[in-house]
Amino acid sequence: MRISVFGLGYVGCVSAACLAARGHEVVGVDVNPVKVDLITRGLAPVVEERIGELTADVVRSGALRATTDVAEAIHTSDVSLVCVGTPSAPNGSLSTEYLERVAEEIGAALAERDGWHTVVFRSTMLPGTCSSLLIPILEKSSGKTAGVDFGVAVNPEFLREGTSVRDFFEPPKTVIGQFDETSGDMVAKLYDGLPGEVFRVPIAVAEMTKYADNSFHGLKIAFANELGAVCAALGLDSHAVMDVFLADTKLNVSPAYLRPGFAFGGSCLPKDLRGLVYAARRADVSVPLLSHVLPSNEEHLRRAFDLVAATGKRRVGLFGLSFKPGTDDLRESPLVELAERLLGKGYDLRIYDANVSLSRLIGANRDYIEGRLPHLGELLTNSVDDVMAHADVCIIGCKDPAVLTALENAEDRTIIDLVRLPDAESRRLNPGYVGLAW
Repeated sequence: MRISVFGLGYVGCVSAACLAARGHEVVGVDVNPVKVDLITRGLAPVVEERIGELTADVVRSGALRATTDVAEAIHTSDVSLVCVGTPSAPNGSLSTEYLERVAEEIGAALAERDGWHTVVFRSTMLPGTCSSLLIPILEKSSGKTAGVDFGVAVNPEFLREGTSVRDFFEPPKTVIGQFDETSGDMVAKLYDGLPGEVFRVPIAVAEMTKYADNSFHGLKIAFANELGAVCAALGLDSHAVMDVFLADTKLNVSPAYLRPGFAFGGSCLPKDLRGLVYAARRADVSVPLLSHVLPSNEEHLRRAFDLVAATGKRRVGLFGLSFKPGTDDLRESPLVELAERLLGKGYDLRIYDANVSLSRLIGANRDYIEGRLPHLGELLTNSVDDVMAHADVCIIGCKDPAVLTALENAEDRTIIDLVRLPDAESRRLNPGYVGLAW
């Protein structure tokens, strides 16, 4: 395939050389003539493992060349990869200056080009940037229509500086946000045969995946460092602790807990987080990440309450009460907290949870609920239909089969989904349905 790569920094240089090594005909494009000259002489403009010899090989073979001429690059290629920088502005916002400039230049070149051409944005950009900013620029500059006269896709990169060549050839995944199917097919062909699952998704999803990845990577590093600081203050070897932590691939280093849903609760997580933060404070160790986990959890609970308040309706049915399905443990359940807030604001509440029976609650579990919802017996019923008949607003905090069945005939009620119902995707089309985090 004939490819033009715009921007010859780390991402662009590596992408161009690696694609050329895979047999494609590649031209690199940059406004900086020094970078273009280096590529022309077979030298990489960046310092990176393996990139020097790889660049020399593909330039020598004629698979890679470079130019400052945008129009010439567009006219001699079928697909363009945009790899220009998107630095932070002083206020933390994303600077799209270089993206806008390149989009305008590519659009002007497309105006003079016949035949199909696909523009692929590889730069990191916030969701909505491509659709609301870049596609309009391309269309205005070219006088053509995206998806009809030319293609558009977003293909975020997951290359780490220092190992970017290896990461290109051994990707954990390939993400293709396609504006049109033809463009999605073209991008997929660029990476045909490479390992890792291929995800063809809406453009905004592709844009967001890079932020999800990098935010989580930063979160992991901050978590490890804060835990290390606490361990050091307590005289412990943090690496020994983390060796044990990392050995758990069922809950710790795994997909567990990484599906957006309702707030966490129970007798362990809140208590142990409070205990660890207290221990850090006693040791005079600042742990801003760990100390803000519970406030973050509290904010998620507040979002659920605000969704109920926004309906303007007062008759509420709560389905689910325990802190997680399959148990009657009510201790620090976020659903109990939500019920308490609703009652405190005067909502007419009824509750159903198949696992919770007031007569069977004992010990600390009973003591906890009597302190938080002393009139639970008046609110709780063993009939889904009774709660459904009472409610104008149904808060779904469980996936009990009886609840799912009753919801099939609840079109006239507002549904606030805290668990992502099995049919959430189709329910999103219903104006009476609201998902908490989807």
